Amino acid sequence: MKTLLVLLGPTAVGKTRLSLTLAQRFHCPVISADSRQIYRGIEIGTAAPTPEERALVQHFFIGTKDLQETYSAGQYELDAMDLLQRLFVDHDYLLVTGGSMMYIDALCRGMDDIPRVPDEVRARVHADHARLGLPAMLERLRQLDPVRYRQIDPHNTQRILHAIEVSEYLGRPYSSILKGTAKQRPFRIVKIGLDRPREELFARINQRVEEMMRQGLLEEARRVYPLKGCNSLQTVGYRELFDFMDGKVPSLEEAVRLIQRNTRRYAKHQLTWFRRDAEVHWFHPDRQAEILQWLDTLSENVGK
Repeated sequence: MKTLLVLLGPTAVGKTRLSLTLAQRFHCPVISADSRQIYRGIEIGTAAPTPEERALVQHFFIGTKDLQETYSAGQYELDAMDLLQRLFVDHDYLLVTGGSMMYIDALCRGMDDIPRVPDEVRARVHADHARLGLPAMLERLRQLDPVRYRQIDPHNTQRILHAIEVSEYLGRPYSSILKGTAKQRPFRIVKIGLDRPREELFARINQRVEEMMRQGLLEEARRVYPLKGCNSLQTVGYRELFDFMDGKVPSLEEAVRLIQRNTRRYAKHQLTWFRRDAEVHWFHPDRQAEILQWLDTLSENVGK
């Protein structure tokens, strides 16, 4: 049976290193499930695989979209399923890796059919956001759809506004149209989750942010500043630096501290989301031998 290996986990946990090991072990490419690494021009802030890493193993969905383009989990499902169909012709195993919860769910379970919101509704909601700010929109979502409010990343502006748009357009909660029934896939899915003790993970996050700054994250943010309103840049790392450039954050040191704090919060949100999935088998990233042994003992001789 064709098998899709899904390597998931919070930011900075160590997915990239293990993905290269697994890809070489199973002689397959790496398919990214990262909603920001798919964009060009923000390689530092998204911790995209380096040119050296990409030279070792073929990668897909890395740096393929312009920052001005809008890309969704629904479109990712269509594109990724088409890619898998083509790649499975020559591979028995394929590897997907990333930390974008919606992208992984879209590929493994499929997306619900969400109605297209009229432009006038979307324009009104976005105007309200510009006038009132994100906290007020979060409160609006809580009133419109308490279920979705509890599920959503409170820093993900795009998804918050989309949930409001759909709720207001339909006149009922966005969550009420989510079936939660997984689509049948013509391949087996094996999910490998990576996690570390909280202090260890948080220390890695703090160190990664400092390393990004040394690599030139501030200069990268300055280059893309004219596009700061794009959905692609509504993410941790760029928002804080844009606020620093706009004088809303008093110092670069404070901006870095906020990036570290908000990244830690995002990692906690990722883990909360992934932990709900009983199909995920969890490992410490440094225990590669154990992971490989586990894969070798799966039914139908996965990996042999």
